[in-house]
Amino acid sequence: MPDTKSLRPTPAAVQSARGRTVPDVIAPGLKVLFVGINPSLYSAAIGRHFARPGNRFWPLLHGAGFTTRLLSADRQDALLDYGYGITNIVAEATANAAELTPQQLATGGCKLIDKIEQNRPACVAILGLDAYRRAFGEKVRRPGAQTHTLGGATLWVLPNPSGLNAHYQLDALVRLYAELRQAAQDKV
Repeated sequence: MPDTKSLRPTPAAVQSARGRTVPDVIAPGLKVLFVGINPSLYSAAIGRHFARPGNRFWPLLHGAGFTTRLLSADRQDALLDYGYGITNIVAEATANAAELTPQQLATGGCKLIDKIEQNRPACVAILGLDAYRRAFGEKVRRPGAQTHTLGGATLWVLPNPSGLNAHYQLDALVRLYAELRQAAQDKV
């Protein structure tokens, strides 16, 4: 796959990515399955998760200790070597998550539970408090570990790492995600 740091899709390529999907990075028995809301048009144009410039997912994983080196979207498959994976609630790309209908989110939530039950990760981390509420009809009182499971996996609901999420600075995100890393480590 191309190096996303050097590959910049044209605006036309980004716009034509609407509705495309990005393949899951998943395997049975992961420590953590990270779950995005849905791919951005930029990510779908490149075919990689969290590829949009400004998305803090990759620096966040490194800062929280999930990876020993800073990865980027072009090295997303290396996450499997660490015992982590990536999927989305809704597979189809949109310009922003606000475009998703309640039906798309509910259907995506059901499909996600099937993936979790099939692959049996120890922990599932939904990256977006509002997306979790919209997909599963449950409010999150605070980010972090939840009191119930999802598909048999320990459930964490964490803030979305998008650079557009101004509610959380990177250092606060790193602390929250590091709690997940420690909990996942303790389960192994």
